[in-house]
Amino acid sequence: MRHTISILVENKFGVLTRVAGLFSGRGYNIDTLNVGPTHDPKLSRMTIVTHGDEATLEQIVKQLNKLPNAIKVQDFHEGEYVDRELVLVKVAVDSKSRAEVMQITDIFRAKIVDVQPKSLTIEITGAESKVEKFVGLMDSFGVMEITRTGKVALPRK
Repeated sequence: MRHTISILVENKFGVLTRVAGLFSGRGYNIDTLNVGPTHDPKLSRMTIVTHGDEATLEQIVKQLNKLPNAIKVQDFHEGEYVDRELVLVKVAVDSKSRAEVMQITDIFRAKIVDVQPKSLTIEITGAESKVEKFVGLMDSFGVMEITRTGKVALPRK
């Protein structure tokens, strides 16, 4: 089962290493990890997506709460949070496929951020399901390169 965990941490040297070490030291895998500052320059927010059953997740949350620089740890449940992901995808195009790729990009409200003679680089943001559908459609044209930020999330309340 996939879980999204949000950790508010002190913005200090070594915090990311401690969090990653906690996961690797216990054999837990991190699917995605996103870290960025908050409105308070003393704090950063980490959003981690991981797999595991309820017992595993409970253990992860307990261990994260024990970290000295962790301020608040939240395990987000479905419907309790808003999440987004940013993806840049470079798609192979030719004179015949360019218009179709541009049309699909427009339908998904994505943006073309670079145009080359044989490729388009597209930026898409949204929920993971939207991003996955878009990337799946682009696969048929030929995805040359892709990079993803991983999920970022905030609680609804």
